[in-house]
Amino acid sequence: MTIKRATVLITGVSTGIGFDATRYLIEQGYHVVGSVRKAADADRLQSVFPAHFTPLLFDVTDAAAIAAAVGQVAKLVGQRGLAALVNNSGISGTAPLMHVPMSEVRQMFEVNVFGLLQVTQAFLPLLGAKKDCPHPPGRVINISSISGGLVFPFVGSYGATKHAVEALTDALRRELSIFGIRVVAIEPGNIRTPIWDKANDADTRFATTAYASMVAKLPAMLAEMGRKGDPVATVSRKIHRAIASANPKTRYPMTFLWRLSRVLGDRALDRLTQSAMGIKKSEAV
Repeated sequence: MTIKRATVLITGVSTGIGFDATRYLIEQGYHVVGSVRKAADADRLQSVFPAHFTPLLFDVTDAAAIAAAVGQVAKLVGQRGLAALVNNSGISGTAPLMHVPMSEVRQMFEVNVFGLLQVTQAFLPLLGAKKDCPHPPGRVINISSISGGLVFPFVGSYGATKHAVEALTDALRRELSIFGIRVVAIEPGNIRTPIWDKANDADTRFATTAYASMVAKLPAMLAEMGRKGDPVATVSRKIHRAIASANPKTRYPMTFLWRLSRVLGDRALDRLTQSAMGIKKSEAV
């Protein structure tokens, strides 16, 4: 069966931004193909979105599963191709860089950076990156973060991956222009999603380090940031704008901190972030 609606592929739709973007784009008249890692999530989402949604079972780090998914999507869209790919899958975590296990850093890069590029490479032909393409070019929408421009203490690994996403977005935007494919970064700040629920889990791995008292404050601090975050629908609307606009912006920063980081110097930003995170020199010696 070939889908007649314009089709958008979103990675990581089980919860949070991916879930709400699925809801919103279906309401706006799209068919959404969404990736999940568990069959139970695929079944659940199919019941929530009984029409105009197709679940795909793959992990963004699994090349073989991605290749199989490309074949599934190709059959669904036929000669219409994909209207957009939304690279949303990602993981986060907090830890001082001095002590973070390298296995955690590598896993974060595997998902947030290498997985994003692997999925993009696989689906680019369905977005129009080929000779004599029978349909208009689609778009690549990368979900970045404020951490792609401003990195706070204890989220250095995550921030490094989002800086990499920004670099990939810039390069892809320029390289894929030969096919007419637009590449856009969505750069949210704090968004109210289930990811903040994990903030209640205290990380005791650093209890004997100089950062112990600071890390101990993180759960309450992150929980408060989650409570004050913007509604997830604000990101969904930006995603839709990036897909539907005749002339989308190259990036959509969603917090004033993006502008602040370009106005203040490094030292001033250091003082602000250290104060906000309770980092004091006396505690680190």
